[in-house]
Formats: sequence, structure tokens, C-alpha cells
Amino acid sequence: MPENDPWDYTLYIPNDPRAVTVCRRTLRVILTLHGLAGLLDTAELLATELVSNAVRHTKGPAALRVRRSREGVVWIGAWDTDPAPPEPPVLLEWEAGRGLGLVTACAEYGGWQPSARFGDRGKYVWCELVASHRSNSPGPAPT
Repeated sequence: MPENDPWDYTLYIPNDPRAVTVCRRTLRVILTLHGLAGLLDTAELLATELVSNAVRHTKGPAALRVRRSREGVVWIGAWDTDPAPPEPPVLLEWEAGRGLGLVTACAEYGGWQPSARFGDRGKYVWCELVASHRSNSPGPAPT
């Protein structure tokens, strides 16, 4: 597969705290096999925060999605069954609520949108990292 070919992986997970570790390790394999080891530390942190929020704050299933565009943008997102917007990020609170603050601080861009999977309404919270040179304008969220 050529280096700049796009790819897209989705890992569907149960509402189980152990799923966070499964997602983090799966993400590590995906990025390593696609030659993106330089993104590992940041990508793992971001995916862990997104998936942790999905598992902790909802009762239904969730999903981790990792996607790379032809332009070199890596999107990392978590879907969950709660259609309510995520809480605004908090950068200075160390005990709880800092997850989306870390995502905001470490990612190039991020956001959320209503979405459905498994026949359930919910939301998709995403962020993006740049794996190669591209323009500075934010791209659309993966659909």
C-alpha cells in the first residue's frame, strides 16, 4: 500500500473500562504498521481520553475510529450513545474533566457532531493530528 493512501479503521467496543486499553493497544498497532510511530505518544493520549469519556459517561456501546487522509491528516474519534454535546474542555483541573482539555491542547483541530451507530443516536467526538505536510485550514470531520 503506498504511503499516502488513505485508510480507515473502526473498533466497536462494549461499555467496559478494559476497552480503553484494547483501543490504545489497537491504535498502537495501526499507527506502527502504517509507519506513523512518531504520532504514537500523542495519539494514544488522545484516543485514551476520548474512549475513556465514551465509556465513563454513557451506558451503551462505543467505537474508536482512526482514519488517515491522503493529505496526511490522522483523525481519531470516539462514538458513544449519549447525543448530548461533550462538556467544555478544562485545561487546569487535574482530578477530573481534564480529558477534553488535553485533546484541545494536543490536537491540531477537534470537535464533535451528532452521529448514529448500532441503531442508537449518539455523538462522535474527534480530533486530528498531522502526519505529513498539509495546508493550515481545518478539514471537515470524518463522517
